[in-house]
Amino acid sequence: MSATASISALCIACQAPLTGSPLFCAACAAVQPVSPSISNAQAAMDYFHAFALPRRLALDTVALEGEFHRLSRRLHPDRFARASAEQQAWSLAATALLNDAWRTLRDPIQRVEYLLKLEGYQLGEEHAGKSRVAERQPPADLLEEVFDLNMQLEELRMSRKLGDASDPALVADLTAARARFDSLLAAVDADINAQSRLWDTGSDAVRAQAAAALLALLDRRRYLRNLVRDVGEALNPA
Repeated sequence: MSATASISALCIACQAPLTGSPLFCAACAAVQPVSPSISNAQAAMDYFHAFALPRRLALDTVALEGEFHRLSRRLHPDRFARASAEQQAWSLAATALLNDAWRTLRDPIQRVEYLLKLEGYQLGEEHAGKSRVAERQPPADLLEEVFDLNMQLEELRMSRKLGDASDPALVADLTAARARFDSLLAAVDADINAQSRLWDTGSDAVRAQAAAALLALLDRRRYLRNLVRDVGEALNPA
């Protein structure tokens, strides 16, 4: 697949070639119409294209932030208060797309999820229920650990329900478990970074392998995050 989605490269108003971000024309300052649709990436402007970036997972987030602020000022609806109704509508749409693109691309995990989806991979709730099952079922290497954790969580909840004081040893064990799962999360993030580098630099075959690894890592990450959340809520109930 090409680095960016294949969409019109000419200004809709003056027909000049669009350079930089295709959200507006540098020649005549006209805002361009956008049609964001991840389900039809070849015919729509994706988040990478909005920033004139290739579809890569390694991004300079400092430069990205600078470009976001520059484009935000350039596309702000106040600049088009006296423009046609069409240009005003396009300004609002472009600003909304830019904000969504910024929120997604600045976060490394959301960036991975977005790019995989953009490239046609299914994840999360769209993964035919598979990921939802993966989030409930512990990874094989954590089965015994998660079983013990669930027993401890149930014991803590029951003691609080009965009005009993929390067992200090139990609280200490759960605190240690949360730290353990936090460290596993950090390891998953490191693996995601490694696979992201393979995606950016590898051949099509390497990319396919990296994508499969990233999907599995994202499932594992979601499960671990749920564990950390559950332990945190048990230790610090609202």
